[in-house]
Amino acid sequence: MAAAVEGPELEAAAAAGDASEDADAGSRVRPFLGGNRLSLDLYPGGCQRLLHLCVQQPLQLLQVEFLRLSTHEDPQLLEATLAQLPQSLSCLRSLVLKGGQRRDTLGACLRGALTTLPTGLSGLAHLAHLDLSFNSLETLPSCVLQMRGLGALLLSHNCLSELPEALGALPALTFLAVTHNRLQTLPPALGALSTLQRLDLSQNLLDTLPPEIGGLGSLLELNLASNRLQSLPASLAGLRSLRLLVLHSNLLASVPAGLARLPLLTRLDLRDNQLRDLPPELLDAPFVRLQGNPLGEASPDVPSSPVAALIPEMPRLFLTSDLDSFPVTPRGCSVTLACGVRLQFPAGATATPITIRYRLLLPEPGLVPLGPHDALLSHVLELQPHGVAFQQDVGLWLLFTPPRARRCREVVVRTRNDNSWGDLETHLEEEAPQRLWAHCQAPHFSWFLVVSRPVSNACLVPPEGTLLCSSGHPGVKVIFPPGATEEPRRVSMQVVRMAGRELQALLGEPEAAVSPLLCLSQSGPPSFLRPVTVQLPLPSGITGLSLDRSRLHLLYWAPPAVTWDDITAQVVLELTHLYARFQVTHFSWYWLWYTTKNCVGGLARKAWERLRLHRVNLIALQRRRDPEQVLLQCLPRNKVDATLRRLLERYRGPEPSDTVEMFEGEEFFAAFERGIDVDADRPDCVEGRICFVFYSHLKNVKEVYVTTTLDREAQAVRGQVSFYRGTVPVQVPEEAEAARQRKGADALWMATLPIKLPRLRSSEEPRRRAGLSLAPLNLGDAETGFLTQSNLLSVAGRLGPDWPTVALHLGVSYRELQRIRHEFRDDLDGQIRHMLFSWAERQAGQPGAVGLLVQALEQSDRQDVAEEVRAVLELGCRKYQDGIRRTGLAPKDPALPGSSAPQPPEPAQA
Repeated sequence: MAAAVEGPELEAAAAAGDASEDADAGSRVRPFLGGNRLSLDLYPGGCQRLLHLCVQQPLQLLQVEFLRLSTHEDPQLLEATLAQLPQSLSCLRSLVLKGGQRRDTLGACLRGALTTLPTGLSGLAHLAHLDLSFNSLETLPSCVLQMRGLGALLLSHNCLSELPEALGALPALTFLAVTHNRLQTLPPALGALSTLQRLDLSQNLLDTLPPEIGGLGSLLELNLASNRLQSLPASLAGLRSLRLLVLHSNLLASVPAGLARLPLLTRLDLRDNQLRDLPPELLDAPFVRLQGNPLGEASPDVPSSPVAALIPEMPRLFLTSDLDSFPVTPRGCSVTLACGVRLQFPAGATATPITIRYRLLLPEPGLVPLGPHDALLSHVLELQPHGVAFQQDVGLWLLFTPPRARRCREVVVRTRNDNSWGDLETHLEEEAPQRLWAHCQAPHFSWFLVVSRPVSNACLVPPEGTLLCSSGHPGVKVIFPPGATEEPRRVSMQVVRMAGRELQALLGEPEAAVSPLLCLSQSGPPSFLRPVTVQLPLPSGITGLSLDRSRLHLLYWAPPAVTWDDITAQVVLELTHLYARFQVTHFSWYWLWYTTKNCVGGLARKAWERLRLHRVNLIALQRRRDPEQVLLQCLPRNKVDATLRRLLERYRGPEPSDTVEMFEGEEFFAAFERGIDVDADRPDCVEGRICFVFYSHLKNVKEVYVTTTLDREAQAVRGQVSFYRGTVPVQVPEEAEAARQRKGADALWMATLPIKLPRLRSSEEPRRRAGLSLAPLNLGDAETGFLTQSNLLSVAGRLGPDWPTVALHLGVSYRELQRIRHEFRDDLDGQIRHMLFSWAERQAGQPGAVGLLVQALEQSDRQDVAEEVRAVLELGCRKYQDGIRRTGLAPKDPALPGSSAPQPPEPAQA
């Protein structure tokens, strides 16, 4: 079985004996193991890798306390793997079995295959943190109820309809999250969780709460948002430790008066309910949020109270970056999202309250449908629930940067409806010279993006016939005779120009010329009942009186063919002084050429590709204060100079690469070579290669950390980063050799740029994990433990989209947070690192900074990262105490006069 898992390499290792097997297992676990953490959730075949490690039992595996494993695996293989954990990872403290890492072809997150857990997992005696989010659980596995030491249990994004009574018997549980499930009721035994401090039950179907919930004496935070609660039990007033109570987007008509007397309550969120009256203490309290409630409203004949007059007819919501949902009531509202999107829900758009969720997704080929000459102008906005039917159209405004070339092009909002993409009627509103809004009416919710395309003209062809003209090229017309169709069908037309100089340079013929390129499409049957007449202008500079008909070619192309066909001999060309007319029965692409060349099809393909190509330069820059931080970017040639001027204050590096030609939406890779590798677990990293998708109007930039296996204390390390289309070859060519191989736009190798990691300043400088050479920040103190810059880098790599929430809990101002988002646009890793390291630099030398970080992680629902930080601190404390004992200055002994204090040990590395 092991050979089937790892292939020929394992067979060779098995033949070498037990000692070599142990060494092989140690080398195999090293790429995934960092300290006492084993991360297999971002690697394909994680279960197979873990099974192999369990068979080999390397020494590193016995030290693992934190395990992350993806549940996008075969269910039987996943169950077999989990059954091995109690024997192989007996010291496990944190177990993360999350789905959601994979997406479908449309970009939606997929749930994991986990439906239950092996009963033997109850033998994990040290387990304190269990994350089962984004799976397919319908009932809580019985083994969970036997984990007596469990302190944090995360069950969000599953299919749970109820919780078992036995859940109340977990004596150490302090954090429980069951958001985005199908809970309709809660067990009364929930009130027996005397140690519970944080309870999140938002986004469920709860309509009542058991009175026993008032027994949660240690509860600090309670989130019940987006349920169906119509009333609250009076026992909530017994939660004397409660500081945060979130009840927005429910159906509450009143709340218990005792809530006003909770001594520690600092925030009470009652937005978007049906409240008409509140105790005076709550009505005037500054920590109560009441927007979206009909307070003071009576019958229509009774005048409104002064309180109701303060609430606008249509609420206006301004969402911060840490919010991903908002409520909409029948009164409607105007919403401004943090990502630069506006929505307007008119009154009566929905008959019942509804919670809208949104995400801004990075563009991917499977999620961005582009035509041959389209260009993407925005990221992808996803609005949920998909397919929701509103009683009135919802206004949608998407912000974008206008394209440089606007002649004969238009901007539209593209969306998905059912199984097809379509363009919405779009109006442009200018906010500033370089800031435009694309405004449309959204008939449904799904995915939305802004696209620049050639001007499109469309009409409905009736049986009586009609005429369709191009608004960008008046000489282009299509004439539909009577009887061309039995049922009305919709046809559309797009026209693309090609510069004559480019064609002449391509063909090497000064007199060559072409007409505009015409694309015709239709709905309904593929052919018309009667021939349709198409009129194209003659190629530029050519007239019907002087042309040589033997040099005139009518070309036709129908996707997915790769070449153009010369159909001049198959049609009757009627020539006038300015135009050529011909008849067709079905639609595709048409092009008139005037040239002395005989075989025009292949030349037309090259010209057509030239119209779609973008001339770009590739950039690789290293941060001045941290050379291991490398910024990779692919820019259109006209944007390179301005971008370099902006970046060179903080970065340095080689000149941009030579000009490369790329298509819109083309995928390519960056590969580090000659001893340099990527030092990160990134979902866009495939076998050590960073995956890019080129979009001409977006910032094609990524920032990565690199490391080296070479000795940097002896000398500087000189490597390189190369950019490739498709698969990187096994034998990486030298730059000169690759240059000889490069023959055109479809060449495999595109460019190579040098990377230099300077020599370390001192051999005594602590080495970072995996070769990173940053000096430690020593955040904290010797007694409570240090966090180095390497530790913070590990924390930054785990935060992901949760970083704004963590930042706000750390005390970072919202204004600074927005500045970071703007400065590191389209670079999530850069945003996270800049926020965390700039905060750490301000906290250096101040007591309590590490505790503040742990508290912020817990408040942001990142208990897993908080546990890892605690483990690092505990290791540092043990080293410090060991150092004191070795010097004979134990804490219980008084320090001798004149004796020097022991030096703190090296900071623990994670």
